[in-house]
This record gives sequence, structure tokens and C-alpha cells, in this order.
Amino acid sequence: MTIATISPRQLYQLLELSKNVDVIDVRTPVEYREAHIAAARNVPLDKVDPQAIMQARNGNANEPVYIMCRSGSRANQACQKFLAAGYENIVNVAGGIQAWSESGLEVVRGKKAISLERQVRIAAGSLVLLGAILAQLVHPYFIGLSAFVGAGLVFAGVTDTCGMGMLLAKMPWNQVQDEEGSCCTR
Repeated sequence: MTIATISPRQLYQLLELSKNVDVIDVRTPVEYREAHIAAARNVPLDKVDPQAIMQARNGNANEPVYIMCRSGSRANQACQKFLAAGYENIVNVAGGIQAWSESGLEVVRGKKAISLERQVRIAAGSLVLLGAILAQLVHPYFIGLSAFVGAGLVFAGVTDTCGMGMLLAKMPWNQVQDEEGSCCTR
């Protein structure tokens, strides 16, 4: 089954007509805090539980759920989770918050953060460089570190699933702390 999509402008028009539009942003809490649309609630991709989300909708199970992320990839993965759980009225917001912003639509801005995508590039590049340096200076077997990271990047590109990104999303600097110091997602 194909996943329905909607443009940011079309979603904006729906939000103008009704305040009961269910928008879920599946980015990390830090990414959400940096910029999000006012109507969206944050449920990070690794915490998406389709059944729990649908049960919490208070009788709105027949209304569509609009899923967004940074550019569309994680939203697509979340949509797949909903479809696998038997929920079909799921809509991916094409282009995510990037397309929303580029369309000139209003976003709620908070504290700036390094995007998860940039964090992955920094970590992967650092590990490849470290492997190459260690292979040259310590032992040739350290080239395996660079090969492992390279294979992981190929796998991420082919499957559109990034293990390093999922790991980095769980790091403390990618969590939002409330006043009591416990992690929250708003």
C-alpha cells in the first residue's frame, strides 16, 4: 500500500479550517525544540507506538494522522509502522519541516541545535579519519574501523535506516530536560 502525502501548504490550509488536525513530528526532542509547527506534537520515531497513539485520540480514529520530520524520511518510516499495525489513514507531510519553512509558513523557534543528519556526518567522518590514522600509525587492522563505518553508510543509504542516527538520537545532548531534570518530549 502506498503512503498518502500532503504538501505543507495543503496541511496549513487544513489547520486553518480546523484545530482538530492531528500532526505528529517524529524528530528528536532537540530537533523539535529548535523548530516545529505549533499544531504538531513530538513523538520521536523510536517511541512511535501506533496503537497507543490511535487509542489516545479520543474517538478520532477515522480522521487522518499527519506525520512529519525534517525532510520526510523518518516520517515515511513512522507511516510504515502505522500501516504495519493496520492503520491506513496516515499521511506523510512531503518535505517535512524543511519544506514547511521553505514555503514561508510559520514555525515555533527555540534553542538551536546541530541536526541529527549533521551529527551523523560528523561522527562517521571522524571515525573514518580515526581508522585511517590508526591504520597508518598503529596497526593496519585499524582500517577495519573505516571499512565498518563505510559499510554502515552504504547500508543506511540502501535501506533508508541509519543505525548511527538512531544511536545518536538517544544521546543526552539530543534529549530535552524539563524543570525536574527528567527527559520529556512535550
